[in-house]
Amino acid sequence: MKSETDTLQVQPVILCGGSGTRLWPLSRAGFPKQFLCLSGTESLFQQAARRLSALRNESISVAAPYIVSNEEHRFLALEQLREAQIDLGAALLEPIGRNTAPALTLAALAALETGQDPILAVTPADQIVRNEAAFISAMQEAIVNASQGAIVVLGITPDRPETGYGYIKTQSAQDSNSVLNVERFVEKPDLTTAQRYLSEGGYYWNAGIFVVKASVWMQALEYFRPDIAKSSRDAWDARTSDAAFIRPGKAEFSSITSESVDYAVMEYCPGSQFPLAMVPLDAGWSDLGAWDAVWNTQEKDEAGNVHQGDVLAQDSRNTLVYATGRLVSLVGVDDLVVIETPDAVLIVDKSRCQDVKYIVNELQQNHRQEQTLHRKVHRPWGWYDSIDQGQGFKVKRIQVNPKASLSLQMHHHRAEHWVVVKGTAEITCGDKTILLSENQSTYIPLGEKHRLCNPGVTPLEIIEVQSGSYLGEDDIVRFEDHYGRSNR
Repeated sequence: MKSETDTLQVQPVILCGGSGTRLWPLSRAGFPKQFLCLSGTESLFQQAARRLSALRNESISVAAPYIVSNEEHRFLALEQLREAQIDLGAALLEPIGRNTAPALTLAALAALETGQDPILAVTPADQIVRNEAAFISAMQEAIVNASQGAIVVLGITPDRPETGYGYIKTQSAQDSNSVLNVERFVEKPDLTTAQRYLSEGGYYWNAGIFVVKASVWMQALEYFRPDIAKSSRDAWDARTSDAAFIRPGKAEFSSITSESVDYAVMEYCPGSQFPLAMVPLDAGWSDLGAWDAVWNTQEKDEAGNVHQGDVLAQDSRNTLVYATGRLVSLVGVDDLVVIETPDAVLIVDKSRCQDVKYIVNELQQNHRQEQTLHRKVHRPWGWYDSIDQGQGFKVKRIQVNPKASLSLQMHHHRAEHWVVVKGTAEITCGDKTILLSENQSTYIPLGEKHRLCNPGVTPLEIIEVQSGSYLGEDDIVRFEDHYGRSNR
C-alpha cells in the first residue's frame, strides 16, 4: 500500500491578473476575459480550476487552488468557484499589478507558510484547452519531474508559424512524449523566423504554464533576482488576512520590480544549477489573445461562420458574431468580427483583431466607462443593470442574491425610489425597517441612511429610479459593509 509520504502534494495556482483588452467589448477591466464563457458553459477561469482539480490520482494529491487576483475581481472569482462547486484555498490579492514573477512568489510563500513544500502547478486563468486528457497527462508528467527538483514548463506543440507567442527552444526534437531539456527562450519572432522554427522543429510555444516546488522557485528567484525575492518577502511579512483573502503589504508590494516569470528566472536557468525541463503539450491549446483566436477555436458552419446569439447571415463567410442582446444581421461580408453588447458594438476585420487594443487605449484616455464596466455590473451581493438615464435621473434593474445585502449607506446628491418586482425586500431607511413584496414600493430621501437586504431564498429584483443633481457611482458613503469594501 502506498504511504502518505509517497503521495506528491500539489498546490494549484491560478493567475487571474489579465485584463483581456483585445477581447473588448465583451472583456472589460471590471469583467475581464477569464470570467467570460467563450467556450462551453463555464468561464475560462472555471475551466482552469476544474482542469487543475482533475490532476489528482493515486499518487498525486491536489489541494484547493490559490488564486492570485486583485481587489476588484475577488468576489467575482469566489462566486464563479462557488458556482463550479470548487473550494478556494486562498485568494492572494495584489494591491497593484507587478506581473507574474511576484504573483508566483506570493503563492510560493503562502504554500511554504503551511509548513509543507508542495509542487506548485501554475496556470493563467484565461486559456482554453480542447483535449483535457492530454493536458492532465502532460501536467502529471511535469509534476513527477518537478518533485525531483526540476523547474518544468509546458511547451505547446506548434501547428502554424505564429508570431504572437514567445517560443521555447529545446535541445532536440525528440519524441513528443519525452521530457525535453530547454536550451533557451525566444522572443516573439517575425513571420519568416516563425516559419523557420516550424520547419526546423524543436521549437514550442510558451504557454506560461509552470510546475515547480515552492522551495525551488524561491531558491531560483533568490539566486537570479534577489531584489524581487526580498521585496516579495517584505510584502508577505506585512500581509493582512480576512477569511480566505490575503493582502500583502501595499507599500512593500508596490516597490517590487514588475517582471515576468520568464524574464526573472526561466531565461537564466539553462546551463545553471537549476535544471529546466519542458513537457510538450498537444491539446488544442489557445490563449484566446484576440477575436481571431476565438474564431479559430470554435466549431464553424459550412461557410466558416461562428455565430452566438440572435444572428442572421446571408452570403457571408468566415465571420465571428457574438450578439448578447439584439439581432445582428450580416449580408455579403467576409472575414468580419462583430461583437454586440448593450452599450458598445465592435466591427473589425478578422486580420486586424490585434488592433482592438487601440480602441481600448482611446477609451481609457478619454475616461469612458465602456473601457471599464459593462452596463450590467456584478457586485458581491448580486448585480445591477443601468437600463436608462437622462438629465437628473437614472433607472436601474437590481438583483440581490438570497440572504445577501447591500451596505448600509447614504448619498449626498440623489434620492431613490424602489419598486419590488420579484421576491421580498427588507429595507432599512433611517430608524425604520420594513418588508416589501412584489408590486410594493418605497422612497429613500436624499441624505438618509439606508440598506437593501434579501431575507428570502430566491433572488430579489427591484427597479430603482434615482433622481438628483449627480448620479455617479462614487456618491456612496458606506457605514457598514459585509464585504469589506472601502467607502466609495
